Amino acid sequence: MTPHPDLHTPDLDGLKALAHPLRVQIIEALSTYGPHTASGLAARLGESSGATSYHLRQLEKHEYVREVADRGTGRERWWERRPGPITLDRPGSDETEAGRQASRLIMREWLHHREAAVRDIVERGLDVLSDEWADALALQSASVHVTAAQLCELNEAVNRLITDFAAAHRGQRIPGSRPVQLQYFGFPVLDGDEVPAADPDTVPPSAEESRA
Repeated sequence: MTPHPDLHTPDLDGLKALAHPLRVQIIEALSTYGPHTASGLAARLGESSGATSYHLRQLEKHEYVREVADRGTGRERWWERRPGPITLDRPGSDETEAGRQASRLIMREWLHHREAAVRDIVERGLDVLSDEWADALALQSASVHVTAAQLCELNEAVNRLITDFAAAHRGQRIPGSRPVQLQYFGFPVLDGDEVPAADPDTVPPSAEESRA
């Protein structure tokens, strides 16, 4: 699969810089709601503006966020997330305990916020959404028995679809639009058993061999 042109693959220092609950929350807020000031993020996240300002500067240092050009003043800077997906799959990042711990913390925080969004839809969605938006939402899942190669093929296809869709609509603010979160998970069930390779001596004959 061709890498996304804006793909951000942080090194170990970048992983460790992101591995802080509030920094993940800041990335999530900027991704979902668009540009914010430090004080605006503080109000949304229930933190002090000093804390959000500090963490924004650390995120900027590792190129997760950037200042919005031509907006704000010297005292009130606006921040946005840099475009493109973030991947934690940099080669070698999981070869050290520090890298594994950082990746786990980031993934736990991402999962926490995504689960919270789904729970909110389940609990309140039909009460607060218009019929148009209620009809547009989808919560679907399926269980299948496939090989690792087949799962990789599906994951790459879905990833391409989501990233292309996000890139095509990034920054869109047209009448009738609102923040939307796209989620997809494809993973092996850990307590499931892998079907072992067949013993060549026990493989049944093919149809051609049977007719011979």
